[in-house]
Amino acid sequence: MGKTAHNDVLDAMLDYIADNGDILTACSTEPTTYAEATATYKLADTTLTKGDGNGDYTIAEGDASGRKLTVAEQANFDVDTSGTAQHVAICDSVNSKLLYVTTCTGQALTSGNKVTVPAFDIEIADPA
Repeated sequence: MGKTAHNDVLDAMLDYIADNGDILTACSTEPTTYAEATATYKLADTTLTKGDGNGDYTIAEGDASGRKLTVAEQANFDVDTSGTAQHVAICDSVNSKLLYVTTCTGQALTSGNKVTVPAFDIEIADPA
């Protein structure tokens, strides 16, 4: 039996992240809560412009199937705490929610320096 999902269904999850995610943090350990992402494990953070197509988020066709949300590169933002960045988190500061976490290439960060997080995709495949 075949499975299918309309793009609007897949976009709903991606829209939620784009419409609410206003902070990106580089973290030393995988955060599982908003507090961990924005305080406990946070090494650096920057503000994101919310909304699909508003600058920091773009929803489009997935690379293999389905849909994807591209988070734009976040360049040269301040490192607050020294440590090795292992994860990147997107948070909703209005509702104190951790929305999405992904791994990143481990990078040693030093307080007082700058860091750049390259663009990355959050992809949802078509049902199989």
